[in-house]
Amino acid sequence: MNWMEKELEVLHDASLERFLRNSAPAPQYPGYTVREERLLLNLASNDYLGLAQHPAIIEKMRETLLIEGSGSGASRLVTGNRLPYGDLEEELSDWQKSEAALVFANGYMANSGVISALVGRNDVVFSDQLNHASIVDGIVLSRAEHARYRHNDMEHLEVLLSKHRDKRRKLIVTDAVFSMDGDAAPLGKLAALKREYGTMLMVDEAHSGGIYGERGQGLCYELGLQHEVDIHMGTFSKSFGVYGAYVCGSRTLIRWLINKSRPLMYSTALPPSLVTGISTSLALVQSDHWRRERLFSLSAMFRSSLLHAGFNVGKGNSPIVPVIIGDNEVALRFSKALECKGIEAVAIRPPTVPDGTARIRFSLSAAHTEKELIDAVAIICTIGQELEVIRH
Repeated sequence: MNWMEKELEVLHDASLERFLRNSAPAPQYPGYTVREERLLLNLASNDYLGLAQHPAIIEKMRETLLIEGSGSGASRLVTGNRLPYGDLEEELSDWQKSEAALVFANGYMANSGVISALVGRNDVVFSDQLNHASIVDGIVLSRAEHARYRHNDMEHLEVLLSKHRDKRRKLIVTDAVFSMDGDAAPLGKLAALKREYGTMLMVDEAHSGGIYGERGQGLCYELGLQHEVDIHMGTFSKSFGVYGAYVCGSRTLIRWLINKSRPLMYSTALPPSLVTGISTSLALVQSDHWRRERLFSLSAMFRSSLLHAGFNVGKGNSPIVPVIIGDNEVALRFSKALECKGIEAVAIRPPTVPDGTARIRFSLSAAHTEKELIDAVAIICTIGQELEVIRH
């Protein structure tokens, strides 16, 4: 197994080796994390609505833990389908105005399990070039043809749709908000192409669920396109501050997934305490409108400040604000310098992003204050000037 050492040396020399580092929550300091006994402003988390430490969620999970025990004990198709699952799935269906819903262990399993259940060898999946790795892996597992279109390029997608018009089953799949760029998919145009070419449409709302929509239903709902989407997928590990994933759609779709989605069929069910915690979080997501309002206000201020300073900042209005640097080593130096100044913000490098687009991915939360972010921008600008990554 010596080949691993050689390959790891290659990664290290290219500033691409990853390491695990311990961190801890700081419940008394919302929006912060603790690393090596230092309190850091957390600009790397996906806890967009600041719910990960919410006392109502924690208390509900504690109550259920004492009643239901620590684990579910089996897959959902055996004995792991406890009563809280049915309650949560009814709540999700009502929230999304869909016929049915199905809870998965996490977003990776949901995407890989849904795609591989819907298409096979004689089919084709049209996937945005910047879709999440779980979508890409789901397509590979399905053995369907992978027709990858340039990021948000609808003309390129239409060329591919026309080329594969005669395939047995056709699926368009996209992130609603892209996790490393923070921009949104052109969902209206995707829905129109879906109708024209007779495809299925799957939208991953992992980074938009809880944030967009009157009650946090997601970007599809905010745009009035929820009934155009055949497979609506989202996660509980970001805006909801918990863990897990869901799929909403027709009763037929959910029946099919129960029978054909291998990650659902062959994985132990989530612990009941976690499921009731999700239900509590879902109620908070719908009722706490101020969290979304605050998040968007902070995101707009932070993004515009970095743009004005001359950074290469991605498009969009989401709480994901990437500063594109390009060079892997410089991105790592930037992240380290931020940590030294009390800010946690991670350098994102290939293969997570395309070659030559290494970046610092800033991710904001409703738990932050305006002053914290204004102070953070000043530090970011100083480091940017020192590392010569500001455009002007």
